[in-house]
Amino acid sequence: MRKNLDYGLLHAMTAFVRVVDAGTFTSAAEQMDLTTAQISRLVSGLEERLRTRLLQRTTRRIALTSTGEAYVAQCRDILERVNVAEAFASGSTIEPAGRLRVQCMGNFGNRYVVPQIAAFCAEFPKVSIEYATSQYAPALLAEGIDVGIYITRELSDSGLVALPLGKIFSVLCAAPEYVALRGAPKHPRDLQDHACVQLVNFSAPAQWELISGKRSFRMQPGGPIIADNPDVLLSVAEQGSGISLLPFFTIKESIRSGRLVRVLPSWRTPEIGVFALYPSRHFLDAKTKAWLDLLKSRITPALVADGAMFL
Repeated sequence: MRKNLDYGLLHAMTAFVRVVDAGTFTSAAEQMDLTTAQISRLVSGLEERLRTRLLQRTTRRIALTSTGEAYVAQCRDILERVNVAEAFASGSTIEPAGRLRVQCMGNFGNRYVVPQIAAFCAEFPKVSIEYATSQYAPALLAEGIDVGIYITRELSDSGLVALPLGKIFSVLCAAPEYVALRGAPKHPRDLQDHACVQLVNFSAPAQWELISGKRSFRMQPGGPIIADNPDVLLSVAEQGSGISLLPFFTIKESIRSGRLVRVLPSWRTPEIGVFALYPSRHFLDAKTKAWLDLLKSRITPALVADGAMFL
């Protein structure tokens, strides 16, 4: 078995790392365009070669053995060195080429990321972009994503590299018809007497935290509608369903057009960060670097300009 794997050892290592990152043999197989049985044989072949068990398998999950934990770290290092060597030899560190997989929150991406895609592909015609949306934290390694755009107050220690793109905050707003009917709150505590439509996802907690200068106020809003997508709440807020707390970039055009008005304009949420996450610090191919450079040059100043409208 050892001789058989000598020629496909890197392939087997790749399969093993993909299984660990994806959490299942099936997901790893989909990423590598192989069958689940083929992935299983590759990992079993590694274990036979090493004469030790790397994974503990059950019907529901897999887990690394202590040897597997040490071995997967070495595999990552070896595979990355191979990628670096091939990239320099093929010139991919010089000319952007290949498929770039990007994931972003739909609401933020529609306003800041999607408008950059056509220009990027026109500038780098050898790059194709696969764009996906998610309201939740990107699982870059498990899903084979090159760059994920993530909005959060605090980054977890995931081992990913984070490029700061800017800061955002949320403000209170409502349809003019709602304010005319129910009146405008004078202080955040008055919100308890209003219908509040609530955004709840990993970047927007259920409890509202508002600040005004050195003052702060926390409350648990109550109302008829809860959603994880800001665009849903934008629509229902414009229809007069209640007061909403939404990111400034979501409501910018609605405020300008008069479909929404600010409520308690001196109050807003604390700032949270916008980050571009990518898996490797040691090796960054040309297409990923070019994409990150574009995001930084276009999105960062746009966030500053749009946020200034609400300060």
